[in-house]
Amino acid sequence: MLKIVVIGNGMVGHHYVEQLAGSGVTAKITVLGAEPRPAYDRVHLSEYFAGRKPEELALTTREHYKSIGVDAYFGDAVATIDREAKTVTTEGGRSFRYDKLVLATGSYPFVPPIPGADLPDCLVYRTIDDLGMIQARSKKAKVGVVVGGGLLGLEAANALQNLGLKTHVVEFAPGLMGVQLDNGGSAMLRRKIEALDVQVHTNKATQTISTTGGKDTRLVMNFADGETLATDVIVFSAGIRPSDQLARDCGLELGPRGGITIDYHCRTSDSDIFAIGECALYGGMIFGLVAPGYRMAEVAVSQLTGEHSAFQGADMSTKLKLLGVDVGSIGDSHGKTPGSIAYTFSDEREEVYKRLIVSADGKTALGAVLVGDCSDYDTLLQYYLNGIELPANPETMILPASEGGAPLLGATALPATATICSCHNVSKGDIISAIDGGCCSLADVKSCTAASTGCGGCAALLKNIVDDEMAARGMEVNKSICEHFQFTRQELFHIIKVESIKSFEDLIKHHGSGRGCEICKPTVASILASLWNDYILEEKHVGLQDTNDTFLANMQKNGTYSVVPRVPGGEITPEKLIVLGKVGKKYNLYTKITGGQRIDLFGARVDQLPDIWKELIDAGFETGHAYGKALRTVKSCVGSTWCRYGVQDSVSMAIYIEDRYKGLRSPHKIKSAVSGCTRECAEAQSKDFGVIATEHGWNLYLCGNGGMKPRHADLFATDLDDETLIKYIDRFLMFYVRTADRLQRTSVWLDNLEGGLDYLKEVVIDDRLGICAELEEQMISIVGTYQCEWKTTIEDPEKLKRFRQFVNADAADERVVFVQERGQPRPATEEETDQLLAKSA
Repeated sequence: MLKIVVIGNGMVGHHYVEQLAGSGVTAKITVLGAEPRPAYDRVHLSEYFAGRKPEELALTTREHYKSIGVDAYFGDAVATIDREAKTVTTEGGRSFRYDKLVLATGSYPFVPPIPGADLPDCLVYRTIDDLGMIQARSKKAKVGVVVGGGLLGLEAANALQNLGLKTHVVEFAPGLMGVQLDNGGSAMLRRKIEALDVQVHTNKATQTISTTGGKDTRLVMNFADGETLATDVIVFSAGIRPSDQLARDCGLELGPRGGITIDYHCRTSDSDIFAIGECALYGGMIFGLVAPGYRMAEVAVSQLTGEHSAFQGADMSTKLKLLGVDVGSIGDSHGKTPGSIAYTFSDEREEVYKRLIVSADGKTALGAVLVGDCSDYDTLLQYYLNGIELPANPETMILPASEGGAPLLGATALPATATICSCHNVSKGDIISAIDGGCCSLADVKSCTAASTGCGGCAALLKNIVDDEMAARGMEVNKSICEHFQFTRQELFHIIKVESIKSFEDLIKHHGSGRGCEICKPTVASILASLWNDYILEEKHVGLQDTNDTFLANMQKNGTYSVVPRVPGGEITPEKLIVLGKVGKKYNLYTKITGGQRIDLFGARVDQLPDIWKELIDAGFETGHAYGKALRTVKSCVGSTWCRYGVQDSVSMAIYIEDRYKGLRSPHKIKSAVSGCTRECAEAQSKDFGVIATEHGWNLYLCGNGGMKPRHADLFATDLDDETLIKYIDRFLMFYVRTADRLQRTSVWLDNLEGGLDYLKEVVIDDRLGICAELEEQMISIVGTYQCEWKTTIEDPEKLKRFRQFVNADAADERVVFVQERGQPRPATEEETDQLLAKSA
């Protein structure tokens, strides 16, 4: 069996392993990673500072590698390669023989040889461990400096700002992102970044770094021009260098400035050793993006499958958001091609800069620069990649529509060879083949091709192609909620509101067919609750609810239920804590403090729920709606009342927000948080709507969420007073409730909202649709008709009949059995249940 050893488990090394494991090649694969954890997503590494955990960035696990027959060792770097014996030895003394060796060692951050650069507060920005060190050193810091104004440097600056530091960027060159942007684009980017309170210093050569002796700051940077800059933390992000030391030590050919030389098959000067990713040098160039590295990995695998594909370079175009600023760079962004012509559009009022570089005859796009507005990026990229002939007046490609700009390139105009997803090298032809092969939805196409599962930048274009291709085949792009209603959720919401429909029976009688199903019934139940706020267990509504809403509690794996009382802002009195303890002890419930500032009680039988809730309501608790598609929680730090960093009373605001929106039914669950300062202890930027205090009011963030597909919230408005903050939240929530699809989180809703965040601002802030007064009135109605569903339930003897374990008896289910673990009850396994029941008999 062929023995393959892969040194390095970054994104590219992991991609190689996945491709090889699925290729059909019979091989024993061994992975050796220097980092202590398996591959993770470096593209979204900065989200670590927004609360995303290392495990949420993971691309694989040890268990997954084991399941596909891959031996993986982490935290033990390779020390030597013996090419003659065909072995590699790790620093820990492990030795592995190989038939084929793959070097995916990546790169390391370049730290300029500056005296003082090795001080404890001088750090680098490259790995999760680096980010952990930055976070730790920043806890007692006020000022941070990033050395390097390139792509990674600005990512690092964003990280320091997220940590609450006064941030500076120091760049040796005259402008920012000099590799990707021309002078005009760089100047506009600087203008926008400095408006975000990040100070930029260009043409700065750092001579020395010294300590200050612990005065106002810990360090001082001394520049060649005689100026100085005081700081507490310095992060070097001044470029990368290929990690080629192993190759150098074993005598492989390297480039003059480093990098392992490879041919178009990704082979090194040793035919049994391949190099891929940022450690590899092809055509005198290091390709520092993920997509080219993936192509190299695929080419290296093809040499073992017999396909022998070739790597011939890669497009280095990129679109990203830096410090909230949209930046795009395509092809020859500097216009270095002989005879090329440039068209430039600059709007300093809107802070938008665009430059299009075309061939001498004006027919071919050679490159582009976009700063402040990347809406044209997909169109320009496709013109560039596919050699599509430009219109007679190329300048219209970058002009706003109001000034005669050309329309965006339609999906149907793209050739089959057009690359749609560069991360996974998916062409339009691949997407068409997937649809021809039976894919009937966007989700099917994503699953089949992996398109849009990398950086996600192609999501909008992918959806357009899928919709167009399905329509071209005569297949209905069906947006109906189900077979019983030929309407979307948004259309149903409008019908129910306009016609004042108050029941599912009336709706299906006049606008649907059949009896309904598990899709439309809960959806309509949610809409009815959002509009009219009726008690959901009324006879006309109860049959629409899912299991959890039917019993006003979340069912657990052993058939018992959870009890989750509301604790607004996490603030709770000692008396209420005592009540929770007594209830938990009385009913033998498992008790847990959650990440959402709730105390959950698990293991209640359905017949116990009314008694438990009566005790809790008598003590002043309300339902926390943990079972419903509704507001779940508003998390809070302690704010200015207790914290020395707090600038606003976050607890009071969190309590007010939770009391206002409690019970609001929506297409999906809603979570919120309020942080008392930019240190963000409440993690507001990972919530559906989050609020962060500033010295002048509140910043509002919208449409973030954790879960399966975490998304960082977008900054929506800044320095709001209390009244304006609540007004904007009212409008946002009701607009979401009105227009979102069924079971659609706010994050997905915004991603699918035509016009995105800018359009949402126009609707909520500028009242573009003229509906803000209506949205506010609707929210006032919801707030005014709130009821605690459990309080209503325990006051109605008829409703309490629902909570008997058995319809015809008052007995409890004898197979609901618990055992003790760590001093608390847990559900017994089937085997334990049988043993305990047999013993009691």
